[in-house]
Amino acid sequence: MSWTEVRRDDRIVEWERSDGHATIRLRRGPNAWHVRVDRLYQSAEGRGYEGERFESEQEAREAVDGWKAEYDVEN
Repeated sequence: MSWTEVRRDDRIVEWERSDGHATIRLRRGPNAWHVRVDRLYQSAEGRGYEGERFESEQEAREAVDGWKAEYDVEN
């Protein structure tokens, strides 16, 4: 499946998985970058939520890429 950017503003970028059952959000906070993945209970792999804090944007974006790969599912 693919991920589509569904939100972008001055603090948040969010992607939604093509089945609509998972999102990944990158948020710039006042002192750090935050990334979270949220899977709905309808998700093929079940409900789940995970979040991490990063000191740099680069680290946060690497986590986004990793989670996109990890939480992708077959069509």
